[in-house]
Amino acid sequence: MMKNVPLYLAGEFVQSQASEWIDVTDPATNEVIAKAPCTTDAEMRKAIDSASEMFKTWKEVPVSERARVMLRYQALLKEHHDEIAEILSQETGKTFEDAKGDVWRGIEVVEHAANVASLMMGETVENVAREVDTHSWTQPLGVCAGITPFNFPAMIPLWMFPMAIACGNTFILKPSEQDPLTPMRLAELFEEAGAPKGVLQVVHGGKEQVDVLLTDPAIRAVSFVGSVPVGRYIYETGTRNMKRVQSFAGAKNHMVILPDADKQQVINALVGASVGAAGQRCMAISVAVFVGEAQQWIPELKEAMAKVRPGAWNDSGASYGPIISAKAKDRVESLIATGEAQGANLLLDGRGCTVDGLPDGNWVGPTLFSGVTTEMDIYKEEIFGPVLSCMETDSLGEAIELINKSPYGNGVSIFTNSGGCARRFQHEIDVGQVGVNIPIPVPMPFFSFTGWKGSFYGDQHAYGKQAVRFYTETKTVTSRWFSKEATATSEANFSIQLR
Repeated sequence: MMKNVPLYLAGEFVQSQASEWIDVTDPATNEVIAKAPCTTDAEMRKAIDSASEMFKTWKEVPVSERARVMLRYQALLKEHHDEIAEILSQETGKTFEDAKGDVWRGIEVVEHAANVASLMMGETVENVAREVDTHSWTQPLGVCAGITPFNFPAMIPLWMFPMAIACGNTFILKPSEQDPLTPMRLAELFEEAGAPKGVLQVVHGGKEQVDVLLTDPAIRAVSFVGSVPVGRYIYETGTRNMKRVQSFAGAKNHMVILPDADKQQVINALVGASVGAAGQRCMAISVAVFVGEAQQWIPELKEAMAKVRPGAWNDSGASYGPIISAKAKDRVESLIATGEAQGANLLLDGRGCTVDGLPDGNWVGPTLFSGVTTEMDIYKEEIFGPVLSCMETDSLGEAIELINKSPYGNGVSIFTNSGGCARRFQHEIDVGQVGVNIPIPVPMPFFSFTGWKGSFYGDQHAYGKQAVRFYTETKTVTSRWFSKEATATSEANFSIQLR
């Protein structure tokens, strides 16, 4: 049943007074299942003012109480795990198992946020000078905002607002207009967990609403995950308006295969990491680099990928779901055609894919190219579809050189049984997240998500200790307490030196 997606303003779920609405479609059928509002200027103002006012009291709440909100929240998320995953599946097309993974990786970050007291500890040094002590405090910034993408509507919002709010900030979330139902359920459960009204706001819309978040002086920090051109715009606009920004942009992730690797593990990893979630992951493997004799495994890889099929979210036999929209599907198919026209060998063609009973879905079958070169568009562009490009090099050194020339540095992996080769690779590669015999090396929340180069604009990354630094300021206090004896013998000091 189609419904209008509400806003979450000042602790109330309310219907927007918007005159413009965005269709939310089921990508398996292209039927409209909801409408998201383009939040009005007055409603955006209310969200920002409410968050600003609430910050005055929320920042004074003891850190242990903020942590207990996160403890209750993670318990509720676990209790409603499958329910959230089903909502997520229906609006993104993800298979149910993949959707459950999306939810769970977000829950892990909330668990980490519950440890916020130890993460916010400052530092102390006694006697930095005679009878002078210095200590530091970690204090919240103020109102923060997050702009999240369609491909992980549970995980990425949970990367952002729990960490920011646990640190003592208030937060405005602008989820993707393509799948806002999952984030709204996350907000409902957050309120149920006992979060005070106004700590979290949820607004909807497009560029106009994003620009408000990027330019309003009340907002101190902005987090974004999405594509390259938008990511750069977010970073440049936000920083130009004196905001702290972390902007996760595009990727082109490689997997290097050495001849000594376990062949079956390689094939399994390549199939799952390239077409899983229809390739709509910023950490998906889109380029396989076969070194030396390993390139002889490509025919077996083709055979394995040919057995994979997409399907509906509740089809237990489906390996992945549809592309998010008809427009995105057209782009993927256009890039496949371009790859073929530019001379790559199209071993598997996913265009024209159909799924029984769902003729109007955005289906793209598994697609495999070999003979790909760095000049081709299918190598240079992030396809964001179930497309894998195979390349060949004669040595590990050539593979490292190839990858290091890429403008992106989100994720990379190597499959080998040689500890020496693995160590050389992880040391020399210019990529932020490296997997050794692991195709998608997304770190656990007590580390941080650390893309490099053109995959990230900013200084501090998402979740982990870096998120705490991103959402806080450090205040240092240097103090001296005088005794009567010291006061009686003191003299004027005309130097800046402490003594």
